[in-house]
Amino acid sequence: MSMLEIAGRKFNSRLLVGTGKFASHELMREAIVASETEIVTVSLRRVELESPRKGILDYIPQNIQLLPNSSGARNADEAVRIARICKMASGTNWIKLEVIPDPVYLLPDPVETLKAAEILVKEGFVVLPYINADPLLAKRLEEAGCATVMPLGSPIGTNKGIQTLDMIRIIVDICNIPVVVDAGLGKPSHASLAMEIGADAVLINTAIAVAGDPARMGDAFRQAVIAGRTAFEAGLGETKEKGEASSPLTGFLDG
Repeated sequence: MSMLEIAGRKFNSRLLVGTGKFASHELMREAIVASETEIVTVSLRRVELESPRKGILDYIPQNIQLLPNSSGARNADEAVRIARICKMASGTNWIKLEVIPDPVYLLPDPVETLKAAEILVKEGFVVLPYINADPLLAKRLEEAGCATVMPLGSPIGTNKGIQTLDMIRIIVDICNIPVVVDAGLGKPSHASLAMEIGADAVLINTAIAVAGDPARMGDAFRQAVIAGRTAFEAGLGETKEKGEASSPLTGFLDG
């Protein structure tokens, strides 16, 4: 399997993992290790910067690329402010840009996302924006200088899989930056499908965090991502409407 490259940095794993919803920090760490992820997202709201006790960052392995997110931002101004705080708190200029004013379906605001992305890119951030599966918006974000685009498969936390398959196919086709399918992937098979259609990576949180055994589920997603990407790179067979024998049906009778 080829390596994933984002903003000039190469990664062996094409699986990104979120840190929310885990029953404990210990379970979160076990899942991160089992998944072999190299990029982990974290919300600033879950970082106990002043606490004398061990916080969430203490449970994330040292070799991981930290990807703070702007969770909680309802507009571009709030997202930019959170990103700046994240940079100071974490020491990284990477940011998963989330602008979500909708409290019910948790859908990202395309206008405010693009506005925030343009500001943050100019300030030197490596911006990975979470978006609806909108090919035109994805292309605009690429032109603005974003490091990736992260279209949703289905709404956050729903585990419904890729309900935006055709749009993600178009995004993969037209974008020249990595496409990371983010949100709604509830089964390893969903992740494998994303990779099979040419996505560069997937981000999984809920499906791993709420599993009966998060570490084993992290490993299951690891294997699924490898299988799906390997199949894509190997070249999947063409789909056909009619049956076609893999060997002659009557040839051996001739002669």
